[in-house]
Amino acid sequence: MKTSLEAALAQASPRIAPRPVTLASVVIHGSVVVLWLALFARAFFLHGVVAWSTGIAYVVYDTLLLMFVAAKSWTLVRPPKPLDRKQREQGLPALGVIVASHNEAAVLPNTLAKLLGQTHGAAQIVIADDGSSDATAELLTQRFGLVSPAEGELSAASTLHPTLFWLRVAHGGKARALNAAIGAISTPIVMTVDADTRLADDAILAMRSAFASRPNLVAAAGILVPVCSKTMSGRFFQWFQTYEYIRNFIARFAWMRADSLLLISGAFASFRRDALLAVGGFDPQCLVEDYELIHRLRRHAVDHGLDWDVRVVGNAHAITDAPSSFSGFMRQRRRWFAGFLQTQYWNRDMTGN
Repeated sequence: MKTSLEAALAQASPRIAPRPVTLASVVIHGSVVVLWLALFARAFFLHGVVAWSTGIAYVVYDTLLLMFVAAKSWTLVRPPKPLDRKQREQGLPALGVIVASHNEAAVLPNTLAKLLGQTHGAAQIVIADDGSSDATAELLTQRFGLVSPAEGELSAASTLHPTLFWLRVAHGGKARALNAAIGAISTPIVMTVDADTRLADDAILAMRSAFASRPNLVAAAGILVPVCSKTMSGRFFQWFQTYEYIRNFIARFAWMRADSLLLISGAFASFRRDALLAVGGFDPQCLVEDYELIHRLRRHAVDHGLDWDVRVVGNAHAITDAPSSFSGFMRQRRRWFAGFLQTQYWNRDMTGN
């Protein structure tokens, strides 16, 4: 029998229930393909300046994109107003954190220390243990006061940390582990945190405040800073990815202001639990489950006439481990790009809508 999340996913997912592709989508996609084929043909078969038409077209495109981002993100030059004491302590919704973990015993202690040390912390912290075969069980029982639960069941609260729980599931991937925890958690706001992501001390407060101030907010991204190893290659990738993350988060802020933000990082993101239940949670078949989820949330809002919002929360910060080698970097980017194409194909009827 299908779970309620699986049933909701079957109704909401264009992968499972494809939508008819509109004429506008066909024209836009077809025109882009024809344009780039023509530009590349000119580059290979013509000479002189016209042979550079592909590069010139890209420069024009990127310049226009940067101009859009600059116009939409100029407000970032003014720092956000700090929350006053009354805002900090009143009207904040309860928030639960899900840490999806598969063989992450080496990094979990630091992640949990940051979660347990929050200024206005989580009502629940659930370790969604995705069939770990390393020392995760010993770590959680001996160091964090948890008792191993039956597979698929939520443990009793930790004897050392009353908000900490353990959910063991058979290894099936991050999305399945997150979905199992969504069904077990009881708070109205759910935060997903990767096992190698460490939150700033007031990050949960910032997220709770964002949801308290915006009743229509259903998904929110925090600001992530990448951290690489201290090796020679790690130092290079640290510089490159820091620049890349800064540019990407500024761009996300710009798309947010245009009510068109489609990407938040599941390594540090928050959602209204009832919205996740409505659209079926995370899709286990997608390579980039966080990106695909936002498309489904947007689609559901349009289908049902809901004024749902997706935002970047600029004062919610965290650091996350990032690839430090060329092979690790390429594996990550291949997955991201393949997942991007996968999601765009499933949602091709949205183009031009």
